[in-house]
Amino acid sequence: MIQILHPADDTGRGISAHLDGEADTEAIGAALAPALHGALVIYLRGDLGAGKTTLVRGTLRALGHEGKVKSPTYTLIEPYVFSRLNLYHFDFYRFAVPDEFLEAGLDEYFAGNGACLVEWPDKAAPYLAPPDVELRLGVAGTGRHFEASALTEAGRKCLSRLNSELSRPPL
Repeated sequence: MIQILHPADDTGRGISAHLDGEADTEAIGAALAPALHGALVIYLRGDLGAGKTTLVRGTLRALGHEGKVKSPTYTLIEPYVFSRLNLYHFDFYRFAVPDEFLEAGLDEYFAGNGACLVEWPDKAAPYLAPPDVELRLGVAGTGRHFEASALTEAGRKCLSRLNSELSRPPL
């Protein structure tokens, strides 16, 4: 069960929650799906195994993706095209140096209209576009701690919508 510890305030700047398990992590991702729009950059932060890809899986399932969802650790990017949105899932964990971001030509994705979800963004700094939203996941006992922060006006709108989705009673 998702336990909201701190809902977004009037400014829509932050959300904090405890997630009991994998299903809750996917549910947070599903709640994020309606809040996504083109040209939105979201950084996913957390140690290995914190649930970043699980959150993305929940988002993709809510958007209608039925296939396998894998971390793009080796491919660097997994693109997903939906009728209302192009979503790009990045993982820069294997970068040895940030210049690999430019060498791979990935900066072009951030100049377009797709929503970009980025795991291990620090590995591509300083070349990576700044985030609108930062999502942080960490192990907390047998569950996960989730924090979301808005860093731009687009990010505040995204978190406000996420907060609304999380506040809805279950069907």
